[in-house]
Amino acid sequence: MDSSVDRIADPWGGRVPHRRHEPWPARVDTHLAEGVEPDMVQRWVQAASILHSDGDAMDIAVVDGRMVGVRGRAVDRVNRGRLGPKDLFGWQANASPDRLTRPLVREGGRLVETDWDTAMDRVVSRSRALLGERGPGSLGFYTSGQLFLEEYYTLAVLARAGIGTNHLDGNTRLCTSTAAEALKESFGCDGQPGSYDDIDHADVIALFGHNIAETQPVQWMRVLDRLEGTDPPRLLCVDPRPTPVARRAAVHLAPRIGTNVALLNALLHEIIRTDRVDHSYVRAHTVGFDELAARVADCTPEWAAGVCDVPAARITEAAELLGTADRLLSTVLQGVYQSHQATAAAVQVNNLHLIRGMLGRPGAGVLQMNGQPTAQNTRECGADGDLPGFRNWQNDAHVEDLARVWNVEPSAIPHYAPPTHALQMFRYAEQGSIRMLWISGTNPAVSLPELSRIRAILAQERLFVVVQDLFLTETARYADVVLPAATWGEKTGTFTNADRTVHLSEKAVEPPGGARPDLDVFLDYARRMDFRDKDGGPLVTWHDPESAFEAWKRCSAGRPCDYTGLTYAMLRGGSGVQWPVNERAPGGTERLYADGVDWAHPDVCEDYGKDLVTGAADGAAEYRALNPDGKAVIKAAAYLPPHEGPSEEYPFQLTTGRTVYQFHTRTKTGRAPQLNAAAPDVWVEASAEDAARTGLREGDLVEVRTPRGALRGRLRVTGLRPGVLFVPFHYGYWDTPAGDGPDPAAPGRAANEATITDWDPASKQPMFKTAAASLTLVERGDETPSPAPTTGASAPADPHGVPATAGGAAARVAQDPHPAWGTKEDDR
Repeated sequence: MDSSVDRIADPWGGRVPHRRHEPWPARVDTHLAEGVEPDMVQRWVQAASILHSDGDAMDIAVVDGRMVGVRGRAVDRVNRGRLGPKDLFGWQANASPDRLTRPLVREGGRLVETDWDTAMDRVVSRSRALLGERGPGSLGFYTSGQLFLEEYYTLAVLARAGIGTNHLDGNTRLCTSTAAEALKESFGCDGQPGSYDDIDHADVIALFGHNIAETQPVQWMRVLDRLEGTDPPRLLCVDPRPTPVARRAAVHLAPRIGTNVALLNALLHEIIRTDRVDHSYVRAHTVGFDELAARVADCTPEWAAGVCDVPAARITEAAELLGTADRLLSTVLQGVYQSHQATAAAVQVNNLHLIRGMLGRPGAGVLQMNGQPTAQNTRECGADGDLPGFRNWQNDAHVEDLARVWNVEPSAIPHYAPPTHALQMFRYAEQGSIRMLWISGTNPAVSLPELSRIRAILAQERLFVVVQDLFLTETARYADVVLPAATWGEKTGTFTNADRTVHLSEKAVEPPGGARPDLDVFLDYARRMDFRDKDGGPLVTWHDPESAFEAWKRCSAGRPCDYTGLTYAMLRGGSGVQWPVNERAPGGTERLYADGVDWAHPDVCEDYGKDLVTGAADGAAEYRALNPDGKAVIKAAAYLPPHEGPSEEYPFQLTTGRTVYQFHTRTKTGRAPQLNAAAPDVWVEASAEDAARTGLREGDLVEVRTPRGALRGRLRVTGLRPGVLFVPFHYGYWDTPAGDGPDPAAPGRAANEATITDWDPASKQPMFKTAAASLTLVERGDETPSPAPTTGASAPADPHGVPATAGGAAARVAQDPHPAWGTKEDDR
């Protein structure tokens, strides 16, 4: 294997093959700034990735107080030293010259620099005025999936018990709320049953709507190393795009958009028909099997073929793969979560594992994956639709227990209704009941659906907008107060990845200018607001990250996400650790549910379940009648057609997604030269069949239009399913991150100009992947290529004349398959 690889041209690097049931060998990836040699590095500071949900462990190289590079941590269980392209190059955004370094306030319609006291006084005075005039429901908090656990927990305490508002949610609503809801529906509680290590043991890996190669590239490296080793796994890929996963799959199904439930019901039908059911497991550990069997009795492959437009024989082949697996690992992501009947579909994947008894053993597990690095923490800490510690808002005993932890009266914690989800918060702001919206670490003016509506909401005179971020984002330009935040590498805290692994990320360098850690901002707000507990003492009693972590441990004690056995010292120098970590599991817990389901009993469950069609919440009595002994729930769902289908005017289906080189709205990755050059602008993908039928060619400038709005981009002709258009959602209004504002009369470049304001009834996750759309030519491309990368799912159907994506010398990364360092002692 080459010791240096262009990791833009080859995002996944070289192979270190390993056989089934053997540990994944290490390979340490290192990238240093030009002119910096390893012996010049003065300090290596422990961290983990903040640009996807893998939680890849890394060290930050520091010279003279500056970040100068990164390397993977060989000792870590998650990545064994490997890093993806965003990990390797994204750190450069920290030093971008357009970082916010001083607070901004709006004066005469313009944002002008000010000091922290002035900015915070405005936030506090507006908060107090609204509390006095309109009550706690007039304040809302919309946060991120990229802060640290300590920050989410502090925000949850000050919002729920300090302000007393029910309006607290994160942009994790857009990427991971269906994961949480599906786990609650099936197992009574959030928390991934499986582990990344299951990749080393599975003989079949099924990926449902999950382009793992581009969203979690390091775990795709793990799959690739298995595929190159002895006894490789067989892959099932369900995706309308020709992803790298699809190209390596034994079976690739590309169903019609919005038909996932029909496809999954047919797979369940076949497994039950051929009696590949683990009946002893079902009897011992589940309820609901008979209802499922009756529901899918008529869902034959032939029926599903008509709904999904997938050959019945291929559905049968996929069911055979699932039904004969010795150890089945399934992963699920946005192709399910952001589509029609999201929770219903994700729950059917859980059902596959429940009826086959594929849980709790190495290689037998399910990963309802996350899209953001700290999405798990928003859920645990109560910043994303639940009470902290996976407590049930409908269970008075849970509310009383949380009130005891916070030393407040139970009535101080709003629990009269479910916590407000993000799309509803923006609707309340649109209607005028929410008058202050504090947005931290996210960019809804690019990431939310139907952007013309979102812009109009943010621009309302009556809405006081606070934005806490690193840069003057599209959203920040609508703010009344902008607070400059410190970010990863500039502050200390913990975060938890998609398989429950907790990492510590240490401060490596000082933040620029007057930028402050989000925790410091929240603590300052709590102090200025003078939030008090029921005895008159400070509500928030911690003062720094470690004391905040200790406070969180007390809140998590005895709950499914129990952190009580973890300390900062335990997380320093070695590997991340999977929760729960407590007296029963002092070294962490690799897999959940090895001995049956633990947290589904009516007295302890996080949620009593919802109607998968209407989203109506079940009550305690209904749940107790269904599941008195606290078993896993096998929950059936009938297929329903999408709300918006193709028509004569809008004959295509628009779906959105990601590329391996960019993250969310590019606030960081758009400022990393290698990543920006690899995917600098929006593009539109269409199938070769549709391009030929409409007379369009590679590189043509085209317009995608839906009933909500339009966007323009250059065409990439791929092996995409016919009838579908794909647009990456990363791109905002401007050609460059520091560009000018949009022309309201012109079609934009953001995918969400065209997406629909609609959400899954159970998880409340927006349906970014089901809009009806048209495609028209704006101008011929001539010799202008599409900016789409050639390395992933956007590879051209005909590569002739399309320049290959490459990074050159600046993108070369050292790859060491035999690292001399990597033990806990060495890392110190």
